Amino acid sequence: MPVSGSQTHNSLWRDEGGTSMRALGYFIGAFAVALILGIGSAWYMIERGSMLTTTRIGPWTSWLSEGNPNADPYTRAHLARSGRLPLTSTAARYFVANTDSSGDRLSAACEYAIAGAPLNARWWSLALYDSHGSIIPNPSNRYSFNSEEAIRRSDGSYEVHVSQTARPGNWLPSGVDPDRNLTLLLRIYGPRDTDVSGIGQIPAESLPKIELIRCG
Repeated sequence: MPVSGSQTHNSLWRDEGGTSMRALGYFIGAFAVALILGIGSAWYMIERGSMLTTTRIGPWTSWLSEGNPNADPYTRAHLARSGRLPLTSTAARYFVANTDSSGDRLSAACEYAIAGAPLNARWWSLALYDSHGSIIPNPSNRYSFNSEEAIRRSDGSYEVHVSQTARPGNWLPSGVDPDRNLTLLLRIYGPRDTDVSGIGQIPAESLPKIELIRCG
């Protein structure tokens, strides 16, 4: 049976309409993927940094431009998120750890031994927070140790225990919630070794090892 002009026109319209809808669908899909990738990469740069903004030694991460008024946008965003107001890296260095030395996430359900060597600096402190950067309430009101109060061996080395139950010596309570993730912050003020830019240099062997003792 002959096909009328109107039928041919409707068929072409449907083909063109279907092609346009498919093209629109591809565009929306590509835009959504690009948006997700962009947000994801920005989050990663703010949360974890890159070789240009951070240095990593074992479980510890340090942002090189902390406290610098000319810091890059990712460093500024990271600090705004953390709530810290650090000194410049020429006066102090800050090292953050969210995992133990084996790379496993720090958890309040586990016990850890943090073994450190002497630090060539005027003063240091080691503090424990939850994953949101808040102090962990505990009956002992103990949230950190520093170089003046921590029990140290004759060679200047020390060991701090993180656990829910009390331990002899240097003990940081991790609270009663076993589902809580933990963050350690090592502040080192007045490093005596610096590079040509005046940034404090902390040898890798001087940073504490974070060893898992047990979980549960």
